[in-house]
Amino acid sequence: MNDSGPLHGIKVVELGAIGPAPFAAMLLADMGAQVVRLERRDSQGVGVGSWNHLHRGRPSVACDLKSGSGRELLLTLAETADILIEGFRPGVMERLGLGPDEVLARNPALVYARATGYGQDGPLAQVPGHDINYIAMAGALGAIRRHGERPLFPLSLVGDFGGGGMLVAFGALCGVLEARVSGRGQVMDAAMVDGTALLTTAFHALRNTGELNGEPGTHFIDSGAHFYEVYPTADGGHLAVGALEPQFYAELLRLLELDPADFPQWHRSRWPELKHRFTEIFRSRTTAQWAALFEHEQACVTAVYGLADAPAHPHNRARRTFVDIDGYRQPAPAPRFSRTPPRLPTPAADPGSDDGTALAEWGLDPDDIARITTADTPAHR
Repeated sequence: MNDSGPLHGIKVVELGAIGPAPFAAMLLADMGAQVVRLERRDSQGVGVGSWNHLHRGRPSVACDLKSGSGRELLLTLAETADILIEGFRPGVMERLGLGPDEVLARNPALVYARATGYGQDGPLAQVPGHDINYIAMAGALGAIRRHGERPLFPLSLVGDFGGGGMLVAFGALCGVLEARVSGRGQVMDAAMVDGTALLTTAFHALRNTGELNGEPGTHFIDSGAHFYEVYPTADGGHLAVGALEPQFYAELLRLLELDPADFPQWHRSRWPELKHRFTEIFRSRTTAQWAALFEHEQACVTAVYGLADAPAHPHNRARRTFVDIDGYRQPAPAPRFSRTPPRLPTPAADPGSDDGTALAEWGLDPDDIARITTADTPAHR
């Protein structure tokens, strides 16, 4: 149990799932919330196992929600929880007899946080999918492409984690704050399609002004412009150029010893030509040489680092952006807090590996633990 961090005192029951649900629980645990993950000891499938850093910072308690003992364990923990996080398809928890009606009856102040792809209702609510499907539906995937090329999905960062897990954590905490005023809990419905759409708000604003109308890959922020682009370098690496504002663009040209009259920033008809000229220039030196020239200057230019390289960058090392947990390098908890910094998370646990310590720390006495973990009465289906 993490007894430090800004969320110390918040209690969370997490039901084992993949994608946004464990990421949301990780965010809460990283910040000091007391999180208990319930899952079958023999859980299998995508994302399962102690190798998955998304499961760090909290114990895994064996629980089969299809059994009477598993159902009673969840309901008992929910009685004193602030948040319950579940990531099943709509209707699954209701069929188990563990839907909002049953759980909120045991704790009316609970926030029942539901993470899905398409949401709890709507024509596609029961359709399976993954990040690539949800960001396609929200309009984000169609906008992420170079002119004349097919859309390129950005790993599973947008749907699963940005528009999914972060939205779940944010929504759950919103519910907790409201419940502390009203004394009443509620259901929080976080759909990855909704969250991804929310992430595109600024781009809808640009579209409504006419700035992003037309083909993707032809605008100033989607790879159309020469001053906002990724360029290959001499040694096979890449350079990220993001000199949007005129003062940064002017500094870029100064460092490259280029005449501003020959490189007008906003003459759109010349963007393809200027991009070709930049390509030839940046191919003339190695990534390290360009990084040495640019990274401490006011030109918004950085080398492109991979997952293996980023932890070694001096800036990331100085801020401890990446940390070692049980010998495995991974991103550190974020954001930072001056007065209530969280402790370093504990390693991810194997499914159902907790020996009862987590239940005791939750406040259950030995008799309750023995009763709940040994009972096997039929569960509602």
